[in-house]
Amino acid sequence: MDREKITLTGVQETLLATLYARALDSRSRHSLLHDETALDTVRRLDYDFRGMGTTSVDAAGVALRAHCLDGWTAEYLARRPRATVLHLACGLDTRAHRLARFPETRWIDVDLPEVVALRDRLLPAPGGDHRTLAASVTADGWLEELPADRPVVAVFEGLSMYLRPDEGERLIRRITAHFPGGQLLFDCFNGLGIRMQRLVPCLRKTGARVHWGIDDPRALERLHPGLTCLDAIRGCDLPDVRRVAPLARLEARLTSRVPGLRDVLRMTRFEFPGAAG
Repeated sequence: MDREKITLTGVQETLLATLYARALDSRSRHSLLHDETALDTVRRLDYDFRGMGTTSVDAAGVALRAHCLDGWTAEYLARRPRATVLHLACGLDTRAHRLARFPETRWIDVDLPEVVALRDRLLPAPGGDHRTLAASVTADGWLEELPADRPVVAVFEGLSMYLRPDEGERLIRRITAHFPGGQLLFDCFNGLGIRMQRLVPCLRKTGARVHWGIDDPRALERLHPGLTCLDAIRGCDLPDVRRVAPLARLEARLTSRVPGLRDVLRMTRFEFPGAAG
């Protein structure tokens, strides 16, 4: 089998670290995601994943975050199955496949053109009302062209920290202004996480940089009338930590005891008016 040679660099290359982490999780007896598609995709790529420095503990962390966002998305769609899922910076994530039990949902995966082209070559079509959109999330125009006839659940995993603060805040304003209510689901670093970025192996390898640290997620409520932070859960405090491998559980327990460090990463869920209507 001919393997796909990877030419992505910088921020785009970091998506390979999360893909590999999901593949490692799928091989673990403590797997949360059981993402066999990720494992198959890794096998089809001509790339030295070992250079990313991804460990089994890293894989557990990625799986925990993805599982949290999957759960929140599924919870919302169980109430509003005809909603639009706006999956930003989708990379090679198979979230649409993992949540395929909602056939009425309109699903839009968004990423840069070179990433979307790679995704279309590697991943099977999830079926249903699904499309991919090649665009930069910080560019003008693409969001305003999307239908706004349904509430939205906007999911962006591993994106917020790569944006500059003004870009991230503008993105939130645009989404909340465009759709008739919904939820925003995303992970974020705090300021310490930004300052510690040189300790992250995949950032060192790819040369990517993170910029936006959010010390108080509830401060984002000012960006749209009625925008409410429903959850801001520390990564080390996620309920499913108890299900991962012992070494990952130990790291989470130790991290939770260190002020500042325990807030480095949070999972956040926001709601804006109309979502419960």
